[in-house]
Amino acid sequence: MHKLKKYPLCALLCGALFISLSAFGQGIPKTEPDPPRNWHQMDLKTDGFYGVSLNQAYQFLKGKKNKTVIVTTIDSGIDTLQKDLVSILWVNAKEIPGNGIDDDHDGYVDDVHGWDFLGGNGGKVDFTETTEEVRQYFKLKDKYAGLTAAPAGQEKEFAQWQGVKTIYDTSLSKAQAEVKDLTMEVNVLSATNYYIKRELKLQSDQTFTKADLDRLKTTNDTLAQSKTVWESVFSQIGDNTNNAKVLKDLTEYYAKENNTITPDLDARARIVGDDPDVNDGKPYGNNILKNADASHGTGVAGLIGAVRNNGYGIDGVADNVRIMSIKAVPNGDEYDKDVANAIHYAVDHGAEVINMSFGKKISPHKAWVDEAFEYAAAHDVLLVMASGNESQDVDAKPEFPNTNYLDGKKTDNVINVGASGPKPGEKLAADFTNYGKNSVDVFAPGVKVTSIDMDAEFNTEDGTSFSAPIVSGIAALCLEYYPKLSAKQVKQAILESAAPATGIIVIKPGTKDQKVDFTTLSKTGGIVNAYKALEIASKMKGERKE
Repeated sequence: MHKLKKYPLCALLCGALFISLSAFGQGIPKTEPDPPRNWHQMDLKTDGFYGVSLNQAYQFLKGKKNKTVIVTTIDSGIDTLQKDLVSILWVNAKEIPGNGIDDDHDGYVDDVHGWDFLGGNGGKVDFTETTEEVRQYFKLKDKYAGLTAAPAGQEKEFAQWQGVKTIYDTSLSKAQAEVKDLTMEVNVLSATNYYIKRELKLQSDQTFTKADLDRLKTTNDTLAQSKTVWESVFSQIGDNTNNAKVLKDLTEYYAKENNTITPDLDARARIVGDDPDVNDGKPYGNNILKNADASHGTGVAGLIGAVRNNGYGIDGVADNVRIMSIKAVPNGDEYDKDVANAIHYAVDHGAEVINMSFGKKISPHKAWVDEAFEYAAAHDVLLVMASGNESQDVDAKPEFPNTNYLDGKKTDNVINVGASGPKPGEKLAADFTNYGKNSVDVFAPGVKVTSIDMDAEFNTEDGTSFSAPIVSGIAALCLEYYPKLSAKQVKQAILESAAPATGIIVIKPGTKDQKVDFTTLSKTGGIVNAYKALEIASKMKGERKE
């Protein structure tokens, strides 16, 4: 997963630690307060936050009947015991749980709630993976390193090698710099974490938050500086987190970047046991969806359909969905084989919407993924993709997967989503989001978005990873109440709901002060609106084929 899992904590913490260490004795610089937990659902006119007008959407739907819609999340897994998700998990009615038999003869044993394409024997999972450029670099290195010209008949692969090496060199240089910074960050946070927990008299498994820091009164220099460090970290990342989450995210990111420098290239074969360069239809993986890295997928699922109005957790966008979870995304880059097979699995098991919050720089088996996209289109399934968090123009520098199919075909069942902030103004476009007038369709909230997490926790994150499921939830909502609409029509309703934000001048993602009109960053030039999408959908004559 190339920087889509989270907006890299390293960048935030580098700044936070620099500020906190230099500001000791001077006070913490003021930062903007966190928006409300549910700001992404709010209405600009009514609430002052540039959300998707979800309350207005449900007022519009009042009294109308709906049907259940299956939404698949191709992600890092899911907490199948999360209270806000338990009742909305998709259940494979043709499978008898726990009997060790493939009851429905689909090739997957005990796939009750979905499947893990990164699973292996004994419940193991291929968790920490390399990036695709690292895998391809070492695959081709022995053959082409040192050559300045292509051997006869190998021009195409040599050109591929040159492209891979360029990307690899950049990624390696970045990883080496970040690991150096991360080592310092981990050391500082671990030490200060110890002093604060000791002062708060916390057990080893207990956590602290910003509110706990506010209770600390001390004249001890070491403790005061520790407090300053963590106040700065929380102010940068957001109030809805705790020390354990910060350290967990940091160590995961460290492992990912370190795996670029000293990659474990045998993990796939050792754990999963298949050949990712051979897509022969043979089954692989396991049915365990809750693993240590299921936080991201749990949050994505929550935004789509967490049980509404139950006084717990958050309210999902859609009110009658069943979440089919497919694990195909590690802490690293996903494999094309897994993505293609995940889409096929979802389509074959009844999904109407598939959320894909992942992406990478290289796609060695793009044809497999293209075919899966086309398979979804042929079965009227809508794909919703996160545009990516590289702050780049994906018209000029594409991310994968994408809809520039190698066979030249065109489909109209894919929505590519960028990330927007909570307020109109120069920060309306998230500074990390990818953009593209031709490649990104629409924007949706993706800055400090709060969702549920594993083990009854909450998580507030930045990323197009969280923008995409908000759109997937709106798509599901349209299909719940207007089930005769085709995937193409749902896409049309969603895109038309995003009125161009003409005249809002924003800082161009990836720059410090370059200003552009928000409308130049996507096809629609606007932010998705659930109420308007439903209003548009209600006037359409359904084209879904029975």
